Amino acid sequence: MARYTGPKSKIARKFREPIFGADKALEKKNYPPGQHGPNKRRGKQSEYSIQLMEKQKAKYTYGILEKQFANIFEKANRLKGITGENLLKLCEARLDNVVFRFGIAPTRSAARQLVGHRHIVVNGNVVNIPSYTVKAGDVIEVREKSKSLETITASLASRKNNFDWLEWDNASMKGKFIISPEREQIPENIKEQLIVELYSK
Repeated sequence: MARYTGPKSKIARKFREPIFGADKALEKKNYPPGQHGPNKRRGKQSEYSIQLMEKQKAKYTYGILEKQFANIFEKANRLKGITGENLLKLCEARLDNVVFRFGIAPTRSAARQLVGHRHIVVNGNVVNIPSYTVKAGDVIEVREKSKSLETITASLASRKNNFDWLEWDNASMKGKFIISPEREQIPENIKEQLIVELYSK
């Protein structure tokens, strides 16, 4: 299972956003990494650089590597509607992201691990592919044998967010993907139009 395994605090500092979750390093040093610290004079970014940064931010946020991200963009481009919005909708429909949104895991990387280790069931069947596309009406639940796992119970105990396009029952550890979210419902700070412009060159 291909995934990003490099330093996360440096990436969060690069974008000045906690894209991997709460990060003390980002709180202490809210400026890009580099040996000259916050006083380094940084040249004006080119249009291409700004677009590339936005694409990288989206990739790191959802934990998707380059080739897979390009494939998702191609799929988004073929769908009806606005390509940028379709791109984010497809990212949101990934099983690892849905598990994270439900609060079963505290981060997307933890959600990816739970899916890969066969702790998640979709419509009664164990699915261990993090990139599996969840469809409207699909029921996602924690596997019976895994309901007592400390990582899952701890994450659900501190669950805060409720999303309009998801329905979750804490008692049965079961949820439903009601419908694909609209752009304004997706909380990620991503300027998807810049990504579309980058791929359109």
